[in-house]
Amino acid sequence: MSQRAKIYSEPTPEWYDVKRAREIINAYNSGSGSGQPADLFVGVSAVPAGSGSYRDFSYIAPDLPEFDAESCVACMECVQNCPDSSIWGLVVPGSRLDGTLSSVDTEENKALIRRQFVQTTKFWKTYEKKKGEAGGIEGGWFGIFVDPTKCKGCGECVTACGDHKSLKMIKKTRDNLPDYFAIWDYYKKTPETPREYINPKLKVDIMLKDSANQYVGGAGSCMGCGETSALRQLLAITHEVYGTKYGITANTGCNTVYGSTYPYNPFRVPWVNSLFENCSTVAMGIRAHWDQIGRKDHVVLALGGDGSMLDIGFQSLSRMLASGMNIKAVCVDTQVYSNTGGQASTASFIGQEAKMAVHGSVMAGKLERRKELGNIAVMHPNVFVVQTAGPMTSHFYKGVEQALRYQGPALINIYTTCQPEHQVADDVSCSQALLAVESRAFPVFVHNPEGGPTLASRLSLQGNPSVKRDWHHRKTKDGEEVVDFLTFARTEGRFSKHFKGGKPSAVIQASAQERLDNWRLLQELAGVTNVDREAEWEGQQSKQKGAA
Repeated sequence: MSQRAKIYSEPTPEWYDVKRAREIINAYNSGSGSGQPADLFVGVSAVPAGSGSYRDFSYIAPDLPEFDAESCVACMECVQNCPDSSIWGLVVPGSRLDGTLSSVDTEENKALIRRQFVQTTKFWKTYEKKKGEAGGIEGGWFGIFVDPTKCKGCGECVTACGDHKSLKMIKKTRDNLPDYFAIWDYYKKTPETPREYINPKLKVDIMLKDSANQYVGGAGSCMGCGETSALRQLLAITHEVYGTKYGITANTGCNTVYGSTYPYNPFRVPWVNSLFENCSTVAMGIRAHWDQIGRKDHVVLALGGDGSMLDIGFQSLSRMLASGMNIKAVCVDTQVYSNTGGQASTASFIGQEAKMAVHGSVMAGKLERRKELGNIAVMHPNVFVVQTAGPMTSHFYKGVEQALRYQGPALINIYTTCQPEHQVADDVSCSQALLAVESRAFPVFVHNPEGGPTLASRLSLQGNPSVKRDWHHRKTKDGEEVVDFLTFARTEGRFSKHFKGGKPSAVIQASAQERLDNWRLLQELAGVTNVDREAEWEGQQSKQKGAA
C-alpha cells in the first residue's frame, strides 16, 4: 500500500479504537448515525483524527474544476488556495509514467489520465537540461488531480489560476463524475512526488508532499472559506518544520465548529478546545508541561479568530505574549465574529456593516477604529510578529516559517475572507485577500526581535506594493491606477450602503483616512520614507511661508 493510500485508509492514531471509529463513520455516511449505541468518542469529546477524509461531498457540488494541462505552468497556486484539500499536484519521473498507468483498468481511462499530465518548464525542461550533469535527474511529468469527494464547487482554484486559464468550472454530470473518480483513484495509488523534484527554495512546493496534507478536508466550512485555505497552508509549513511534534489549542469559533462536525475531523494534528477565549491560557499550561517532561522541541499553536483573540481573549493573549514561552498564537482575522452570525468585533473596519453595527439612520455601520493586533503585538517584548495573507505565497510561507523557528512567543495574524459576512462570492477568497493588502486595508509585515537594535531594523514592510507611497499605484495597459481603501470597499457587500449613486459617504472616506493613518504609522515605525507625505509636508511649508 502506498503512503498516500495509507493516509486515506488509516487516518486515526494507534490509541484510538480504529474498528469502532470506522463503524461510526460508516453509519453516518449511510445515514444511520442516529441509531448508534452510546459512543465512547462522544463521551470523552474526541473525534478521530483525519476522519474528514471519509466524508463525501460529491453529491453536493453542482460544478467541478476541469484541468487543461497544456496551459499549466505548475505554479501550484490552485493547490495551496483550495479551501477543502480537494486539488493536488503530482510529479512523475518521465520514464515511470507508463508504469504508473499499467494498473489502470481501461485504455479509455489510461488516455484520460495521461491528459492530466504536461511537460512544464519547471519540472521537465529545467531537469532535462541538467540531466547529463553530476547528480542530474530526468524531467518529470506534472499533473493536477481533483478529489470529487471533497470539492464543494467554489471555483477558488480557477480564480487562483488566473490568466494561465488551466482550470475552468464545468457542470457535474452522471457521465463525467466517473471520470473524476477514475483520475482520483489513480492519484491515490501512485507514489508521491519524488523529493528530488521539490525545490526547498520554493515553499509552495511542500504541497507536493503527502505529509503536507495535515488538513484532509471533509469539513463543514462554507464554500470558498478563506480560513480553511490559510489553515491548510499553516499546518503544511508547521509539519515541514516540526514534523508531528506540535499540537493546537483552539478558541471556539468557525475553526472548532467545522473542525468537529461529528464524526468528521479534518485535522490530522491533535487539537483541543476549552473555552471561547481560552486557547492562550491552555497553550501556556501545555507548554509548561511539555518543558517539564523534556519536549522542548515541540511547539504549541494557539488558534483563534479576531473576536476571540482581540476581544474576549485579548488579556490572555497579551499575557501569553509577555510570558516568553515558545508558543505561536495564530489569529484568522475575518474582521467579524463569523461563527456566531457576524457581529462586529474590534477588528472590524469603520463603516463596516455587521450585526451590532447595522447601517441605518442613526449609525452608518461600525464607527470605532479597527484594533490592530499586529501593531500591539510588536510592542510586546521579544515577540515575533507576522501579519500576512495566504495568497501572498512567498510572504506567507517565509514569514510563518521564521515565526515557527523563533525560540519564543510569536503572533501570526492572517487576513481571511469570509463569504457570508464580507458578502462576496465563493470564488474570491484569494483575490479579495490580495486586494486587502494592495489597498492598505490589511498591510503585511514581519517583526523579527532579532533583526537589529532599532525598531526600524526589526520591522519589515516588504511584500506591500508601492511601499514608499500612500496608496498602491498599479500599472495598467493605459498607464497606472491608484488602489486605495475605497477600491477595496467597493468590491464587498459589507460596505455597499456607503456608495449610493456610486459616491462614497463621509463615513467610508473617514475609514479610508484611518487606513492611511495606520499605513503611515507602519512606515514611520519601519523607517520607510513616504514620498507622498514628504511632498504634502513640503507643500504645507511653502504655503505657510507664502502666508507669512
